[in-house]
Amino acid sequence: MTALLDRKLLFVTGKGGVGKSTIAASLGLLAARQGKKTLVCEVDAKGNLADFYEAGETSFAARELQPNLWAMSMDTEESLKEYLSLQLKIPLLSRIGPVARTFDFIANAAPGVKEILTVGKLAWEVKQRNYDLVVVDSVASGHIVGQLTAPQGINELVSVGVVRNQTDWMLDILTDPAQTGVVIVSAPEEMPVVETIELAERLNRETDVDLAAVVVNRVLPELFTEREEAVFDRLRTPERTTALSEALGGDVAPILDAADLAVTLRRTRAGHLSTLRAGLDPTLPLIFVPYLFTRSHGARATHQVSEMLGEEL
Repeated sequence: MTALLDRKLLFVTGKGGVGKSTIAASLGLLAARQGKKTLVCEVDAKGNLADFYEAGETSFAARELQPNLWAMSMDTEESLKEYLSLQLKIPLLSRIGPVARTFDFIANAAPGVKEILTVGKLAWEVKQRNYDLVVVDSVASGHIVGQLTAPQGINELVSVGVVRNQTDWMLDILTDPAQTGVVIVSAPEEMPVVETIELAERLNRETDVDLAAVVVNRVLPELFTEREEAVFDRLRTPERTTALSEALGGDVAPILDAADLAVTLRRTRAGHLSTLRAGLDPTLPLIFVPYLFTRSHGARATHQVSEMLGEEL
């Protein structure tokens, strides 16, 4: 298997709320620290990729945030303008006016056109070898298959011509596991696990794009051993709880309740992890990222997750 960061294009997806953007930003940072010229692209224009680096807003024009690390936000109109300039030799205009309106009409009538502009832009960066690695903070798990299959859909509709030629090289990149892979971000909870297993099956059944890894975010650490759990159980009798509270000068019941909750959550989530492992190809890398007990998702948290991923990879 090609090592994850040795590929050229990684699509990071997952159910909303599992930390997809956190993992995408952290993978980009990790690659940059390893000396790879890395581009992190945010597909959702309403996303918050900039917050993870605390380096100002991103735009369609890639901007270097720190050594080896570049970032951009996808804009389909800007991507169309770039396509017209590079592939059809139409001069760049400040706004493409009637062409844009025609494009909107076509895009709404023919699903896959906007998706192919997104995928095409990213595949173009790979084809031109502008970066060692392109990490995509992609669409959520419910839409990623449609995005990845857009070039094949256009390819089946158009048999000859410029558009067919464009989709041919895109497919060459997307279907090459040495170059392209999908990373699914999950969490040790019921719905994310179910969606991850279903998406893994859809990717295998409906696309030729390689599933590179599953990253399980927010994995709770094992705070107590079984022996310590037994001690907590013995302390929970009314007599012992009262005696311990009097000895310490404060109510210890909430502390014991918190310990019990931590053990319960750990066991429940361990069950979901077992379900996830059983539902995936046993050869697929399963990467665990511990729960960060922090409210902030800024640069510091991104660095922490990056270091954790580095230990796993």
